[in-house]
Parts: sequence; C-alpha cells; structure tokens
Amino acid sequence: MNRILVIGDIHGGLRALHQIMERAQVSEKDTLIFLGDYVDGWSESPQVIDYLIALGKQQNCIFLKGNHDELLLDWLNGNFENFNESLWYNHGGEATVAAYGSVSDQTKKEHIDFLSSIQNYHLDQQNRLFIHAGFTNMNGVTFEYFPKLFYWDRSLWETALALDENIEKESVHYPRRLSLYDEIYIGHTPVTKINQTIPVKKACVWNVDTGAAFKGPLTIMDVNTKEFWQSDLLPELYPTEKGRN
Repeated sequence: MNRILVIGDIHGGLRALHQIMERAQVSEKDTLIFLGDYVDGWSESPQVIDYLIALGKQQNCIFLKGNHDELLLDWLNGNFENFNESLWYNHGGEATVAAYGSVSDQTKKEHIDFLSSIQNYHLDQQNRLFIHAGFTNMNGVTFEYFPKLFYWDRSLWETALALDENIEKESVHYPRRLSLYDEIYIGHTPVTKINQTIPVKKACVWNVDTGAAFKGPLTIMDVNTKEFWQSDLLPELYPTEKGRN
C-alpha cells in the first residue's frame, strides 16, 4: 500500500532527514508532505533544499512554506522591507547565512525558484489539512485574510492545547476552527515546549514538530496509521553546533 507520510520541521538538519527516510523505508511509491521550515538552525540548510529539489523529481512530494523559508527567500532576494535581520540571525538565520557563503549564484537561483513555488497549505480529499502553523479565519483557510498567518500563527495550536476535552464538538462553545477539518497537521511550535518529543494530538490537530531545531529529533509519520519514525536527537548528529539552542 502506498503511504502518505508527513515530515516535521527540519531546520537544516540533513543528517536527521537522511535517518528518517531510511528508518521509515521510504519508497518512490510514498507521497511525502513536508510541513515547512527546511532551514535555519543546523549547518546544512542549502543541502537540505538541494535534497528536497532532487527528491521532488523522483516522487510525489508536497512542499509547504514555513516562516523560516519565507525569511530565507526574502534574504536571497534582497528584500529587506519589514525584515529584521538581527532577529533572524538570533533564530537560526546566522547559520544559514554562513552556509550560503559557499553556494554558487546558480544554486541560489534554483533555491529561490523552489522557495517561491512551495504551497501555503494542502487540503486533501479526506478533509485533512496540512499547514505549517495555522489559520485564523473562522471559516477556514480559503477565507483567510492574512495568508502570512499560514506560516506564522500559533493561536490554532494554543486553542487546541487549551481546549477543555469535556466540551462536545457539537457545543456552541467548541472552537469553530477545530470543527472544520477532520484532521490538521502542523509544525511551527515544537512539542518540546510541553515536554514531549513525539507527535502530539490535541482535538483534531496533530503537531509533528518534535523539536529538531533545538534538542529533539526529526519525525516522519504515516498519516493513515499514525506510525512514526524519528531521527537521533539533533545535537547528537551535530555535536559541534548549537542549532537554535
């Protein structure tokens, strides 16, 4: 059976990406959905994007945009309007800039094309939404007034975390955003913030960011069976680096 596999935030950790691909025994028959944040943190952000570009030519891949991917695209394009470079540096951008110091102009152009082409979200035929961060419109993603929130929002996950599990889904008090889709898969806010290192489900929201940017592993999960595979902890794979710690 061909699988649908969702992958959490990578943040420049190519070694971890190689591990989960091997441990999940990914084949060309599998569909891969990447939740974004491919860069910023560990030292191999350009190599991660090279790998994803090549992978997308071999099999069905859906690449979603993360906030760090947008920051990199702005930097590569020289678009510094409303861009706080020092803040980006403190959140993983410094390692990315250093890594791009040895990247050719041609490769940078290929990366710009890739980052410009990735999607804000993916909604499948089973009413499952895949998105980096969240959305705010009570009627769903197609009604969102502020598309940047697809990769910056944290309120969707915070709402799911804070929801009283005793509230029935049919109740007028149940958050409407959590009733629109059968399942929502996100990254963006690592579950290590709630002392977890495996995918966490709250209401209909699956958070697959298991903290690879910091001290956690990278995760790939089978959307249908919920089986998942993880890399080693990223500081163990990059022992001389700090990541976003």
